[in-house]
Amino acid sequence: MSYWVKIFYERNEYVINFERVTAFCREQNGRITFWLPDCAIPIVINLKSNPEDYQKILNFVEQVKELGFEKSYWVKILYERNEYIINLNCISSFRYEPNNGRITFWLPNSTVSIIIHPLNNPESYTKILEYIQQTTGYILAGTNSRN
Repeated sequence: MSYWVKIFYERNEYVINFERVTAFCREQNGRITFWLPDCAIPIVINLKSNPEDYQKILNFVEQVKELGFEKSYWVKILYERNEYIINLNCISSFRYEPNNGRITFWLPNSTVSIIIHPLNNPESYTKILEYIQQTTGYILAGTNSRN
């Protein structure tokens, strides 16, 4: 299933399959940023200047948080005062630090790295660990990290 949406941004029309977007970032000021699939071009949508497309993004994000999609594994992460909705199936590597438990991963199509710690984001942290274990078969936790 594809979820195609037409967005107007900087005097151009984009037709985007939202299922292929890696992450959506909602900033404290309400702006939503996402990166076009297969390139590093960020799209920034503001409620005041583009309410219709802003609502399209919110509708999609709500749908994936509730239902997900067949080939996606979306997780919500609060990071650096922003809310990220990330499709973990698009992430190609995770770094685990056994001494403090931090997990780092990089969003494709952008220069953004996400560092998550078990104390500051416990629910999302657990979901990421479960995803890594289910997808790769590896368990990341202290001395078991090399299994």
